[in-house]
Amino acid sequence: MNKENRDNSFALQRSFLDGYELDGQDYSILDEDFAMPARDALPSLPVLAVVGRPNVGKSTLVNRIVGRRAAVVQDEPGVTRDRVSYEAGWNGRNFTVVDTGGWEAKTEGIDKSVALQAEYAVRQADAVLLTVDANVGITHTDEQIVKMLRRANRPVVLAANKVDSAQQEADAAQLWNLGLGRPYPVSALHGRGTGDLLDAVLAVLPEVSGRKQSGKAGLHRIALIGRPNVGKSSLLNRLTGENRVVVNDTAGTTRDPVDETVELDGRLWTFVDTAGIRRRVHLTHGADYYASVRTQRALENADLGLVLTDATQVLSEQDVRVIRQVIDAGKAIVLICNKWDLTDEERRADLEREIARDLVQLPWMERVNLSALTGWHTNRITRAMNTALASWEKRIPTGKLNAFLGEVVAANPHPVRGGKQPRILFGTQVANCPPKFVLFTSGFLDHGYRRFLERKIREEFGFTGSPIQISVRERKRRRP
Repeated sequence: MNKENRDNSFALQRSFLDGYELDGQDYSILDEDFAMPARDALPSLPVLAVVGRPNVGKSTLVNRIVGRRAAVVQDEPGVTRDRVSYEAGWNGRNFTVVDTGGWEAKTEGIDKSVALQAEYAVRQADAVLLTVDANVGITHTDEQIVKMLRRANRPVVLAANKVDSAQQEADAAQLWNLGLGRPYPVSALHGRGTGDLLDAVLAVLPEVSGRKQSGKAGLHRIALIGRPNVGKSSLLNRLTGENRVVVNDTAGTTRDPVDETVELDGRLWTFVDTAGIRRRVHLTHGADYYASVRTQRALENADLGLVLTDATQVLSEQDVRVIRQVIDAGKAIVLICNKWDLTDEERRADLEREIARDLVQLPWMERVNLSALTGWHTNRITRAMNTALASWEKRIPTGKLNAFLGEVVAANPHPVRGGKQPRILFGTQVANCPPKFVLFTSGFLDHGYRRFLERKIREEFGFTGSPIQISVRERKRRRP
């Protein structure tokens, strides 16, 4: 059908509204034409890794460079654990700054994993910003970090942090003994001296990165969401084929959202590992509170929520709350039942009953049973995500939608209320990502009837794995 015929068909359908009172917002809805969101790729920005021993102010300095409170900060060592990337700019030049956890030599357990992540960040960077506490001076750990940096053979800029006044600048002079050149006295907390520091950073950063980028714009963003310790980081490591994020049996290991570009079945995706969502954000405090806030922000910036649950445990109220959080954010969704290899037939039957009971209103949600630890069925994730995102981006032609609504209403009219029977005058899809529909009616539609319409729309047009939103605009007849 050409454009002229489409316009004539649309005008004919809208004629049902001619006898009703419409306002400016109504006409705006009817005349609006929406398009898919643009996904422009960004250039390959140079990468600056910020490293140092624990509690020297690396995350505070990163926040100062980025210009906002992006990294989780708390006055205790070991808050940052993974390497986390942020985009920053100075004097008209943009670059990527990577925050890392505190590096220590000869560590075990989670501290060793944190140190390995920092070393990997150094190898993937174009330059390094070594942060040292000027008030403490040179420690044995600082000397070990310098040896590690020399092996990596990257340009290094030395930041003497916690120099809050001119009187303290003498403390920074002793850092010349590290053999890295001039130490730049700064106060990450107050911003003192950071301009000179960034000038020095730009002097050693190339215009374009010579390293592999960990994240790219233009790709679908997939947020790994779930309560603590359900295997989000393990799944990301499995998909990337490397130890990209710190994994530990301790709940709440991840605190900052971690981006990673992953190629699955010939297609690139940006996965975002997030902190576990706890029972109530207002009941958390300190680092856990800010981690929860950043998890919510990561979800809002994502296209799809990959919700992980532990198949060995009863589907909890918190699991259902996380699922609802993704749907309320208007994101495509895939439910992942992780640790499937640890379940027996009895537990699997129980899980099916729990899902049927607690998620009875979400039969359209995509679901994959897998094991992040062994990799079993992780190859099914791509198909589920493609299905959910295709539904999330779907657009139904107005003519097709109204013809379908006419058939549904004729077969199942709205019940009579107060001697009146409301009619659907016209329907249109006003947006996608997620799909949003507006129905113009002659009266109020019961919530039960709206749920009935949503079920019928899903049966006809699909929308598997995506929430859809239906709003009703009641309009009265014009007075003669």
